[in-house]
Amino acid sequence: MPELPEVEVIRQGLHPLVIDRRICDLRFSNKRLRLPVPRAAMRRWLVGQRITATGRRGKYLLFFCANQAVLVAHLGMTGRLVVCPAADRRYQHEHCRIALDNGSTLRFVDARRFGSLRLVPPGEEWQRLFLCLGPEPLAPEFSAAELKVRAGQRRQPIKTVLMDGKVVAGIGNIYACEILHAAGLSPFRPACQLTDGEWRALACHTQQVLQAAIDQGGTTIADFADHSGRPGYFQLSLSVYGRADAPCPRCQHPVRRTVLAGRATYFCPSCQP
Repeated sequence: MPELPEVEVIRQGLHPLVIDRRICDLRFSNKRLRLPVPRAAMRRWLVGQRITATGRRGKYLLFFCANQAVLVAHLGMTGRLVVCPAADRRYQHEHCRIALDNGSTLRFVDARRFGSLRLVPPGEEWQRLFLCLGPEPLAPEFSAAELKVRAGQRRQPIKTVLMDGKVVAGIGNIYACEILHAAGLSPFRPACQLTDGEWRALACHTQQVLQAAIDQGGTTIADFADHSGRPGYFQLSLSVYGRADAPCPRCQHPVRRTVLAGRATYFCPSCQP
């Protein structure tokens, strides 16, 4: 599943291709996504509107229109958003095609159909969709103090807590493993046992790892690609994820793989005691 860096990479790539473009038409497949697609509402509020801004909240992509309507896209496990000429062939798993006024189309493609398209009509607050999400880890105000307030009393392993979107938005399995390795924290440590210094290290390395992944185009483990089909390259910089038995880049001790809360977990027993 694309995590925060991959979604941000897609947003950055799409932004110059859709900004200030007017939506001329919408076409949909007859297949159901994870949530029902609000076809009628999308036609009512989006056709004829100019896209004024793009945004991201956690793993959600946002497209803001001049009439204050907001299109919210979630990529699920295999979703993609691509911009291509209107004359290009239909993608095999294409579920929505948004025709733009310059002859290009923005297309939502999702083979496994776990993604979603939602619409916030004019007059409604789009932020209400995300009241249950934690803070944005790349926001300037993100801090160790806020992390500790949200999770410092929890007895669950810190990796499980870090992946809880109610604590912090957008962090999945790959980046949880990488952040904890960078911070020198065992994924099994109960969150309530972390010291103030360890919360500071966690917050700092969360931002550093996520930003590094964005700068390198995200992580392509299976089939992630950006808006133009290019894979990411951060997988070449991964320290522990997917590197079972390989030497830890910090201490050369073999990286270990185990399962925590049903998810593959990679860590260095020497660097993350």
